[in-house]
Amino acid sequence: MKPYYSPANYSMRNSVGYLMRMCTNRVLPQMEALFQDAELTFSQWTTLVALHDGRIRTAGDLAHNICHDAGSLTRLVDEMVNRGLVNRNRSETDRRVVTLSLTPRGRSMVESLGPRVMNFWNGLLAGFSHAELDTLIGLLTRLVMAAEARGGKKGRATLIISDTPILKSKKTRS
Repeated sequence: MKPYYSPANYSMRNSVGYLMRMCTNRVLPQMEALFQDAELTFSQWTTLVALHDGRIRTAGDLAHNICHDAGSLTRLVDEMVNRGLVNRNRSETDRRVVTLSLTPRGRSMVESLGPRVMNFWNGLLAGFSHAELDTLIGLLTRLVMAAEARGGKKGRATLIISDTPILKSKKTRS
């Protein structure tokens, strides 16, 4: 395939990286504000959601999947353990491995704050059709996977993009 970018057309207006960064910089403060009354940061929320379905179980996998360095993740998990949101346990099969899981309080927090997050995103995305959102999600997922594959670091933790809903519901999207 012919490359998309060239010196004649590359600008901030069509730079995927710039647009993703601008979106993140505008959404992050709004997401932080969502959790202010729950005394939770967006990073803590992301940690709770990442641990919610039980597929991410180690600090290495968690750091890789929420894009945190080991040092900041240790402090983040320490605080969440102290607040009773996350359990940290040594593996019984390999004492070198420490597993992470949600406590009942952490699980309850995900379930109680989930609607707030969904309302935020539904409001932000109200101008998009379901088909457009499905396309956007598909394209962003492909981009994440392409970037992951290109990173090529051996021994790296596994990228896990969960499709497990954070809330149990009998309703389906129409």
